[in-house]
Amino acid sequence: MFGFGATELGIILVIIVILFGARRLPEIGAGVGKAIKNFKAGISGDDEIDVTLDKGDVPRESDKNPPRE
Repeated sequence: MFGFGATELGIILVIIVILFGARRLPEIGAGVGKAIKNFKAGISGDDEIDVTLDKGDVPRESDKNPPRE
């Protein structure tokens, strides 16, 4: 894996734990995972959202301001 052995990966992991702390590692991992997922979705371009309204989808006046209770 990129020319790293078990010793090098262990040293890198220890340095990361010292820098960020054990409690923040799951948050960092989740953030990196979401970033990679969004990057792949952005590159593929298949998940674009169509925001055009059909004639039957025009909002009514009653939908704009719901009654307050």
